[in-house]
Amino acid sequence: MTDAFRDAARRVVAIDGPSGSGKSTIALGVAEALGLQMLDTGAMYRAVTCAVLRAHADPTDEELVTTIAQAVRLDVTRGVTTLDGEDVSGAIRGPEVTANVSEVSVHPGVRTELVAKQRTWVAHHGGGVVEGRDIGSVVFPDARVKVFLTASDEERARRRQRDEAAASRTVAVEAVQAAMARRDAADSTRAVSPLRAADNAMIVDTTGRIPEDIVAEIVQAFRRVEGSN
Repeated sequence: MTDAFRDAARRVVAIDGPSGSGKSTIALGVAEALGLQMLDTGAMYRAVTCAVLRAHADPTDEELVTTIAQAVRLDVTRGVTTLDGEDVSGAIRGPEVTANVSEVSVHPGVRTELVAKQRTWVAHHGGGVVEGRDIGSVVFPDARVKVFLTASDEERARRRQRDEAAASRTVAVEAVQAAMARRDAADSTRAVSPLRAADNAMIVDTTGRIPEDIVAEIVQAFRRVEGSN
């Protein structure tokens, strides 16, 4: 690990949590408040899943899926995700990608490849607000501010249903909640980088809270840590 990477990792805010817990909204607010770039690592796994589906590959074929992850060019910048130069920001949020992303992201080879890309991104940007499911526990275990967001199952399902409606996709909240439960189970029990809170993470329940209050809480924690050095 280089000194440059260590310095960059010191300016990482790691935000983890399940779908619908508010990661993207909170991460964006924290990034804006601190003047840092934000990285949505989930978009990277979704982009690889999109590439796998476009190649008509079996998402459970670890060797083939890992090869695809190593071959594609990914970029996630300011909310825009590109796959081999094509903007796939909308495509990766569709139901087919959502249904297969856990199958793709469970493969150790895929995770190794994308963790390397995430660390390179942070080194290039000199830090950042990084959100995902294993950021504080695996990708940046030395991040000085780690946050794990939670919310009630009902609240998470309502939020995700609103996202679907905004994308002109109609789905019942019960179906959304069932799909989220399946993904949570898959992500929490996988052998490599399971979804869990890092040992020293701030646990924040976002149910019924406005994003601005949560952003302010995290920003205060970051500035407190920075001021102690």
